[in-house]
Amino acid sequence: MDLILRVNEATDIKKAHQTGRTGIILGFQNTSPIGEDFSLIEIYHQLGIRIMQLTYNNQNHVGTGCYEEDDAGLTRFGRIAVREMNRLGIIVDVSHTSERTCFDAIEYSERPIAITHANPVSFRKVVRNKSNELLKELAITGGMLGFSIYPLHLANGSDCKLEEFCDMVLRTADLIGVEHLGLGTDLCLDWGSDYLNYMRSGTWDDQRNSQSQVEWPDYPSWFQKNEDLQNVADGLATAGFSDGEVRMIMGGNWYRFFEEGLSRQG
Repeated sequence: MDLILRVNEATDIKKAHQTGRTGIILGFQNTSPIGEDFSLIEIYHQLGIRIMQLTYNNQNHVGTGCYEEDDAGLTRFGRIAVREMNRLGIIVDVSHTSERTCFDAIEYSERPIAITHANPVSFRKVVRNKSNELLKELAITGGMLGFSIYPLHLANGSDCKLEEFCDMVLRTADLIGVEHLGLGTDLCLDWGSDYLNYMRSGTWDDQRNSQSQVEWPDYPSWFQKNEDLQNVADGLATAGFSDGEVRMIMGGNWYRFFEEGLSRQG
């Protein structure tokens, strides 16, 4: 506890900063832990979970993942789960969900939702990135987009230049407003290839059915570790964002979003 502080509400972020600790927001990257029992959502909230990603690539009881060929959207159970997350103050995250599931989540959620780590599909056409139409709807309802620096989400992959990344942020600000933008770097360090295989397939598998050996992509030279966030801040300033706008993108917008989103309603 000398190094980290679990964040249950937005004020804990400030408390972590004031005490020289790292604030950690606990979350699930899939709603599979709740199975078909939405009452488990409250139990997980009591245990400290504050963000839930509706799906991870594949279909589950809540909705359709982004890798599925048939997009059925949010399920009836998924609607119940979203409303329960709203009540408790658990952020609804749709980073790995399908397009229709994203739109459905925005429609059925009574609170703004988040795409915590993805980019516009216009920057790179991959299933994990999001359409301009979806991003506009996200912003209209007060949601947040966290820009990803994971190489497979970037134009030119590992060779993406900082200037290209920051230009994407600038164009997205023109599209939906700077107040809806933040960072969600998706930085993955010190993980083995077995976990990467899981990420690609969306499920654990045995060697007989696993995909061919995969390796982690190299991150761009300007972002190799958390300390390189300063490079991003400098790049945003060079791209034309004001000092205030840089502060918003580098964390201010997320803090405002968490102030409302992590509060319990019942």
